[in-house]
Amino acid sequence: MKRRKLLGTASAKTSKGEKLNYLTGILYLAPHKIAGFNVCPHASIGCAAACLYNAGRGKFTNVQLARISKTKYFRESPTEFMLNIVKDIDALIRKAKREGMTPCVRLNGTSDLPFIEMKFNGMRITDLFPDVQFYDYSPNYKRMIQYLNGGLPSNYHLTFSRKEDNEEQVESVLSQGGNVAIVFEELPKTWKGYKVIDADKHDLRFLDDTNVVCGLTFKGTKADKLKAIESGFLIPSK
Repeated sequence: MKRRKLLGTASAKTSKGEKLNYLTGILYLAPHKIAGFNVCPHASIGCAAACLYNAGRGKFTNVQLARISKTKYFRESPTEFMLNIVKDIDALIRKAKREGMTPCVRLNGTSDLPFIEMKFNGMRITDLFPDVQFYDYSPNYKRMIQYLNGGLPSNYHLTFSRKEDNEEQVESVLSQGGNVAIVFEELPKTWKGYKVIDADKHDLRFLDDTNVVCGLTFKGTKADKLKAIESGFLIPSK
């Protein structure tokens, strides 16, 4: 099997968690249809337009090409791809132990794929690493309800993602005690009666209180911000 490193640990999104003693392994693919097929099947027009794919290191051509290559690798050799993910998590655990940190994994950095449903010899990846915390954001309502009903692994945490076209689902998730990530122009203290926390402080959503809105501020260009507001994806300041 070709050995290929897929998980990264150095990103603006996850580095803040190191101050809380967590080492995060994160997988960045080419989102939506950039690589020729859709890895974000529940994306709306607004979230596709507002995606932070080009933010940070993602603005560099070599980084974008690497993400496209990883995405095609997943499409063409999914079993080999996931075996490399397993090896990367093993390496993450060893590194975290050396540095006295706690490992955690986010497999959907810029995608929305059902990685935790993929099995190896009958076991899910979360079963292979029962002491590792996995987490995701997703606008997949069916998966979120499954999570809220205890139908997903105990070491997997899911935060629902608001889009411009799923307001009813957002309110349903919140009414059932779930957490929802919402992008604001400026963070309010509450949203529709629910407490808003500053989710920009770190990416470790599994540490959040329950039944809260995880408020995020937009980080793209002015042009992208305008698109996000016009689409309804980004909630503007009043």
